[in-house]
Amino acid sequence: MASLLFSPLSIKKITLKNRIVISPMCQYSAIDGFANDWHLVHLGSRASGGVGLIIQEATAVSPEARISPSDLGIWKDEHIQKLKTINEFIVSQNAVPGIQLAHAGRKASVSAPWLGNKKLDFAQGGWQTVAPSAIPYHEGEPFLPEALDKNGIQKVISDFKTATKRAVEAGYQVMEIHGAHGYLLHQFLSPLTNVRTDEYGGSFENRIRFTLEIVEAVQLEWPLDLPLFVRISATDWAEGGWNPEESVKLSKILKEKGVDLIDVSSGGLVSHQQISLKPSYQVPFAEKIKNEAQIPTGAVGLITKAEQAETILKDGQADLILFARESLRNPNLPLDFAQELNDDIQWPKQYERAKI
Repeated sequence: MASLLFSPLSIKKITLKNRIVISPMCQYSAIDGFANDWHLVHLGSRASGGVGLIIQEATAVSPEARISPSDLGIWKDEHIQKLKTINEFIVSQNAVPGIQLAHAGRKASVSAPWLGNKKLDFAQGGWQTVAPSAIPYHEGEPFLPEALDKNGIQKVISDFKTATKRAVEAGYQVMEIHGAHGYLLHQFLSPLTNVRTDEYGGSFENRIRFTLEIVEAVQLEWPLDLPLFVRISATDWAEGGWNPEESVKLSKILKEKGVDLIDVSSGGLVSHQQISLKPSYQVPFAEKIKNEAQIPTGAVGLITKAEQAETILKDGQADLILFARESLRNPNLPLDFAQELNDDIQWPKQYERAKI
């Protein structure tokens, strides 16, 4: 009997050949937002390695939306050509190219991890960050984030819209909006980072308003017959923060608005979060949202084994399995997993001689 992990999944007009997804992972290897050959080899090797869907790392909708100066961007037309080249290779390997559009908000303007992941001040090439409220991520940062006014909010919404238009031109077939990990949309969602008193703060309905407006703006440019995902952090892992019940409520509304799948992660909002790490630790959130909001979900987080992923699917906890660090360790993860699950999948003809 064929495994569920290697069964196809159709969402709108796109059919994924299997349920294995490369989770968006920043490479901190761009200059002025431009993709280069590192991104081609990094993403292309996962495509030749047999995955069904590759979601490109958090891609900034504006220069100030970047996490670091080395993030990928899609804020100008010149970014499109290299991204298009990469996507054409991904498609040639029978994989689907996706993109995650993002704005880092108060977590922007930091150095790459191997440079300390430190907040950059203006003399170091940093920039003014923005947020729903002027609350820093760490105490003692060189400057506070600037609370977005109405014009600033509208600019971000417009940036997502024009970035989506460029994503269509670049050939992406799946769109994911990044509303997780303490970045700007998540900052609006959580009462820990959003203390506004206008229509974007306070009540649940007000705190989700910005995310819904981003979704609506993206939908103006994103084709109706292509999948639209939203990644959320199901919990802040902190008292008084965003929680799983609110995640279910939001997911129900996103489903009504035409979103096709919720990519379920968690945390990242506050430095005092308390996460109990263990294999599949986030999967129960994906299961809760799938069952209670009646929307497909993706599961991610310390999923490293083929049987582990297969069990998640068999138990109906999620519809897609996203791999991050494990896929960095092994670009050919699907080829290995198929052997472990006794599935016969197509290898690249260039590699078939190595097939056991």
